[in-house]
Amino acid sequence: MTRQILDESHIHPAIRQAITDNNADIVAEVQAAITKHAVVVVGMAQNPAPRKARKSLTAAGVAHEYLSYGSYLSLWRKRNALKMWTGWPTFPMVFVKGTLVGGADDLQKLIESGELSKMLAG
Repeated sequence: MTRQILDESHIHPAIRQAITDNNADIVAEVQAAITKHAVVVVGMAQNPAPRKARKSLTAAGVAHEYLSYGSYLSLWRKRNALKMWTGWPTFPMVFVKGTLVGGADDLQKLIESGELSKMLAG
């Protein structure tokens, strides 16, 4: 299944650079982190789900990098760039070996099934 993204041919050339540059720094920062660390959790303040994901990883003995961007009322535009980049609508965004695995509940399922251990071993 391929997620739908507006085709380049339907974007006017005059605005392409603005789209490319829009909050590219936050995307680049996350890309660098997922290249450097086996497990990365991207979250935000005040949201209990990123804390849940981090707590699950700690309980499972899995080292991870945590990136936090603002709170519900701050940096939402920057976080929106991550949502557009990944297609994932909520926080946290959990990456394992560069692959987006979902949020806190999705991570918990991977831990419980043993799939996370397999992903980290492979």
